[in-house]
Amino acid sequence: MKIIFAGTPEFARVALECLHMAGFEVCLVLTQPDRPAGRGMKLQASAVKQFALAHHMPVAQPRSLRLDGRFPEDAVAARDAILAVNADAMVVAAYGLILPQWVLDAPRLGCLNIHASLLPRWRGAAPIHRAIEAGDAQTGVTIMQMDAGLDTGDMLLSEALAVAADDTTGSLHDRLAVLGGRLIVEALELAACGGLHPVPQPQQGVSYAHKIEKAEACMDWTEPAAVIARRVRAFNPFPGAFTALSGEPVKVWKAQAEASRSAGVPGQVLAVGADGIRVMTGDGVLVLTELQRAGGKRLAAAEFLRGFALTPGQVLDTAAAQKAVA
Repeated sequence: MKIIFAGTPEFARVALECLHMAGFEVCLVLTQPDRPAGRGMKLQASAVKQFALAHHMPVAQPRSLRLDGRFPEDAVAARDAILAVNADAMVVAAYGLILPQWVLDAPRLGCLNIHASLLPRWRGAAPIHRAIEAGDAQTGVTIMQMDAGLDTGDMLLSEALAVAADDTTGSLHDRLAVLGGRLIVEALELAACGGLHPVPQPQQGVSYAHKIEKAEACMDWTEPAAVIARRVRAFNPFPGAFTALSGEPVKVWKAQAEASRSAGVPGQVLAVGADGIRVMTGDGVLVLTELQRAGGKRLAAAEFLRGFALTPGQVLDTAAAQKAVA
């Protein structure tokens, strides 16, 4: 079976590696153009491109696939490359470009998407973040037959995965990537013998995982401690939950919610110790256990406090944090 693969970040690279190891012929790889990254802002190839080049796979990096869009020359070149390979299927995983109808129709078996949720739960751009933020007990991967809608296509395969109480988006991402790689290999093997049976998505239970905005990661101390703790996990590693201590923006990478009847205003520091910084919220106490100053390293609370003077009674300033990162 000849496969076109379209993907960009690490989640997609894992799937591409699984296809390669399973012996599928990847005749073309589509990935986003190189982007500036790092302190020097040098152009950096995507994780998918790096793997593809290391394994001698042809790579195309169109800025758009829309023939009537801003970059028609890119779309025409991509169309020529896609049609020339006469692929059986296209596998799509976190590619980052909208696929117009001509792309969906090009492969014999159409386009199969690896989506990191149990559809129709969490359609959209950030399903892993939103599952943790919402406190979902489980998520998973759905292999979907792509159509013109936003993650609305028929389901081909799915498998659930439990969300652990300490999962971050980073840790859950890694497990879902492995699961997605295994399921897409299974789906293509079934497709080769006519064993896939598309199932329409239910009309009930649809939710949208909107793109993460940096402003969302600013900690609102009027919310319950349990809600803020989930957001800390959801925004780890990106964009990182943050607040302001003594007017200085600080990222919070780990925190635990405690049920407490302690008195204080939201954002007020109740206690400071080696085991964490206890902060009053709208409901309960949040214990900050791993923090990072701007330009510094992630530090456990005990080590962080050695270089940062903080005393009970101080109030963490949401407005100052928002202004500092604006």
